[in-house]
Amino acid sequence: MADCPIPGPHAYTFEIDDKGVIQVYAGADAAEERTPVYDIPSVREYFVDLDYVLGVISHGPTKSFAYRRLKYLASKFTMYSLLNEFQELSDMKQVPHRDFYNVRKVDTHVHHSSSMNQKHLLRFIKSKMKRSPNDVVIFRDGAALTLQQVFESLKLTAYDLSIDTLDMHAHSDTFHRFDKFNLKYNPIGESRLREIFMKTDNYIKGRYLAELTQELMTDLEQSKYQNVEWRVSIYGRSRDEWDKLAAWIVRNKLYSHNVRWLIQVPRLYDIYKANGSVDTFQDIIQNVFVPLFEVTQDPRRHPELHVFLQRVVGFDTVDDESKVERRIYKKYPYPRLWNTKDSPPYSYWIYYMFANMASLNRWRQERGFNTFVLRPHAGEAGDTDHLTSAFLTSHSISHGILLRKVPALQYLFYLKQIGIAMSPLSNNALFLAYERNPLPDFFKTGLNVSLSTDDPLQFHFTKEPLLEEYSVAAHIYKFPQSSLAELARNSVIQSGFEMEVKRHWLGSQWYLPGAAGNDIHKTNVPNIRLAYRHRTLLEELNRINMISHSAGPGAEAGSVLPTTEAVAARAMHVAPVSAKHSVR
Repeated sequence: MADCPIPGPHAYTFEIDDKGVIQVYAGADAAEERTPVYDIPSVREYFVDLDYVLGVISHGPTKSFAYRRLKYLASKFTMYSLLNEFQELSDMKQVPHRDFYNVRKVDTHVHHSSSMNQKHLLRFIKSKMKRSPNDVVIFRDGAALTLQQVFESLKLTAYDLSIDTLDMHAHSDTFHRFDKFNLKYNPIGESRLREIFMKTDNYIKGRYLAELTQELMTDLEQSKYQNVEWRVSIYGRSRDEWDKLAAWIVRNKLYSHNVRWLIQVPRLYDIYKANGSVDTFQDIIQNVFVPLFEVTQDPRRHPELHVFLQRVVGFDTVDDESKVERRIYKKYPYPRLWNTKDSPPYSYWIYYMFANMASLNRWRQERGFNTFVLRPHAGEAGDTDHLTSAFLTSHSISHGILLRKVPALQYLFYLKQIGIAMSPLSNNALFLAYERNPLPDFFKTGLNVSLSTDDPLQFHFTKEPLLEEYSVAAHIYKFPQSSLAELARNSVIQSGFEMEVKRHWLGSQWYLPGAAGNDIHKTNVPNIRLAYRHRTLLEELNRINMISHSAGPGAEAGSVLPTTEAVAARAMHVAPVSAKHSVR
């Protein structure tokens, strides 16, 4: 920490408005006049746009058109593969030193507390029982207990422990039973063992989980080519959660070139309301975002948090999507008035995550700090409308398997190339059999998909769960080496690793579309594959523009599509200005 420069305060102030969005003001006068520096779309604009998109994707002729285009794109890729598979293989063989094992891959969706496999966790627990039995690890029923006393109360010894005793793998009994799946996070079915070994904020201040994390980081650094974006939770029950998490990261030196962090916010308002942790939904918004605005205004107030945020790349919102969302209001109240026992719907949560992140990002960009993207869970189960909310607000999503039921929205995800981190082994245990997973169809169509592990502790058996995920997909879906390399490249592009890191991994102009942005010597993806992808996307955009009788991106079949990555790369060379910014 002593070597980390901590900037001073900024002149801007911030305050939450009546509509639940934290606004940034140029000074006290601007705050009184309610004239924020940045223009954030209102909740009304959001729901108007949401209703419009829902109307479009449910329109009969639109659904038919999208369905036919998706079928055409999948068939076109099959034809491309038949004609070019040997050329692709020849191109890949001419590249020295590159193969599937030594191209960069990023696990774009993995939860930190379940990022180890069962055997690793079992080995760690046994080692602690043998070497540190007298560690005082928990305070229960008015007494501090040692690790040995905890296991004696369970009538277990180190010798008794096995994979079967841990019982943390998701078997057939968790299919469509998310409640049972959540219980699998408890070793031996005991919540106190979860608190001891898998929590950052406990009696031992997360020491055991930090040691486990350091072991995982060492494994990743030895593998060199595998990288992760671990998701850690901020619950929104109190404002000191951020400082506790940052202190845990900094104190235990949990930094690695192979690791970046995402913050997941569980949608558990109903539970917090029931136990008295919060009074209104606005309490959660303030508990999650006010510390971030404070550290942006004056990093010296939260120096450890300022350092930690440099390795944070985005936000996620998680919960069981299959829960029924009851419409208890004709018109949703603002967060300060949402005080019922029921949790707000997904669309409401996602807007307030988006709006407050947009306001925060504009300020952080102006200060020269790193910014964050929204990468929520969407389309794993439940209502397909969740995907529409994510389409309007998110950089990329996790799961997205329900897109198979909404062809028009799937076509929009294709046209906009919104990233989808898919986890077929996770879906296989919870919601959708492996052979029915839409991953191979999405990939053929040209959607921006990548492979991820989700929860290795529950779904994987090997020391390298990401390679296990690729291996199973390659065997079941018969992906050739070129497709595995393309999936790996997609994962790096979807990830939040910095521009210079991606230049090193993918090539100096990786953000350009098609073959122009490909360096086969780094990615092992044949140029003809990416040229095909870009040409096909331009043709689809051109078709849409012709139908709508208006010119736009891709109106000329030979033009270069300005991808979001290319726009971002250009923006890096433009100094930020203090005028009003639109988030659209």
